[in-house]
Amino acid sequence: MTTIALLHGIGGASWSPLKPALAFAPVLDWPLPGYHGTPMLAETSFAAWAEALRERLDRDGIPRIDLLGHSIGGMLALDFALRFPERVRGLVLYATTPAFGGRDPAFAEAFLRDRLAPLDAGHDMAALAREGMPPMLRPGTPAERVEEAVAAMAGTPEAAYRATVRCLTTFNRRDDLAHVAAPTLLIAGETDPLAPPRTMERMRDAIRDARLVVLPGCGHLAHLEDPEGFTGALLTFLRRLREG
Repeated sequence: MTTIALLHGIGGASWSPLKPALAFAPVLDWPLPGYHGTPMLAETSFAAWAEALRERLDRDGIPRIDLLGHSIGGMLALDFALRFPERVRGLVLYATTPAFGGRDPAFAEAFLRDRLAPLDAGHDMAALAREGMPPMLRPGTPAERVEEAVAAMAGTPEAAYRATVRCLTTFNRRDDLAHVAAPTLLIAGETDPLAPPRTMERMRDAIRDARLVVLPGCGHLAHLEDPEGFTGALLTFLRRLREG
């Protein structure tokens, strides 16, 4: 049975609605280095992260994976699939983009200032999570799901968060999309401002035989906002992989 690897976003892992649906297969919930009690690497980069994930698979004796990445985890999933295509049977890119948004260095500098300003002003990660996470979920999302997202981000060490946000601004695989070898599913939230459907449509068109599912009314955390719709799209894709 192929292992399903989950790569979370900058806010940390909040996969609880997904885990029961994946009970049929082994699941590797792999935290970004520095998250969930893991040590940071000497270098925070996509190349270093991808190598660390490959080493984890080797250590656990996992030859191939079905790889699902959310947001920056989707960027890492894309990067990993390009670096180690022989290790990826299927690829799910969720609420993510093929490159950081701005080509102008001034855009990255402004982005970093905005993202890190609350921490620079003395706020802690709990305050950052309480302020920033709820608006990312659509109105009506169950309170326990909102709290799960807030708690995941609040528990992220500040040093890991800062390094990960900076790493985000370095990402650019836009010109490599045609080289993705694995069958690919893209999942977008209809109202996601960070990875809007139009951006993911362009990704789909650039990746050979990729499929895109847009979940109505969802924002950046569709697996918490609409667990049934999200798991339905994911399980359909995984079933097609099993059936060949």
